[in-house]
Amino acid sequence: MRTSLPKHYLVVSDFDQTLSFNDSGYVLAELLGVHDFERKVAGLGRSNLVQQGGELAYLIRHDPDFRGVRREHLVETGRRVRLKSALPALVNFLEKGFDGYRFSFYVVSAAPREVVVAALAGIVPPDHIYGTEFDHDPHSGEVRAITRVPAGYGKVAVLEELEERLKVVTDRVIYVGDGSSDVHVMLHVNHGDGFTIAVSENRQLARIAKSTVLSDNAFSVLVPVLHQVLGLRTSEIRSLFESSGMVLGDWERARTDRVMILEAPALPLPAMG
Repeated sequence: MRTSLPKHYLVVSDFDQTLSFNDSGYVLAELLGVHDFERKVAGLGRSNLVQQGGELAYLIRHDPDFRGVRREHLVETGRRVRLKSALPALVNFLEKGFDGYRFSFYVVSAAPREVVVAALAGIVPPDHIYGTEFDHDPHSGEVRAITRVPAGYGKVAVLEELEERLKVVTDRVIYVGDGSSDVHVMLHVNHGDGFTIAVSENRQLARIAKSTVLSDNAFSVLVPVLHQVLGLRTSEIRSLFESSGMVLGDWERARTDRVMILEAPALPLPAMG
């Protein structure tokens, strides 16, 4: 028998290329007519000026091509971001919970908060979204300062705030991410015996995340949660999917070993005589 008090899990997700297909920085650059966004980001990476994930915030504040960005540009960028399918169904499932389990779902991203809020309008409440925050000039509307960037250790700080406010123990925290900017927060969650899910084949994350899910459907992240965290059988998972209008089709549970083998140079034969 389950206790009457439901088990409470905190589910936190990145945004760019985790809930969406494309990076919001590329969408904003396209909107502004900036054609060398990738080169700019790569240059910042080589210089180590900013934490991974915080490149767009830095460009908006300091790069001449982005200095004219106003709030309306960020909102329009969010409207143009293409989201993964079944995201509303995922959020609705977590909101309702089931059979002695309840979930609190939050989005923590280094993308500008205005972008994420606009992209997830009607799906995720704005007060459940954390993103890079700017101080805008009251007259021109342009960005004049960066007040918060949830990238790298910044994501860890937000996660700790949520754990404290929601009174969620560390081993009931689930984090979903896709890239190198999620490494610090995944290590933090793993250290607290929480559960981490990678949704890309990023090799750095593959060594850290406890599960990797590759799918264009946002609902897919529930598979390792239900199976590995909650211990449900396949038949139970299928039933839960069907109750949300989903059909669990191919589910390939496999471990992939990536091995590089180099041939050693032939050793010279010993001299005779």
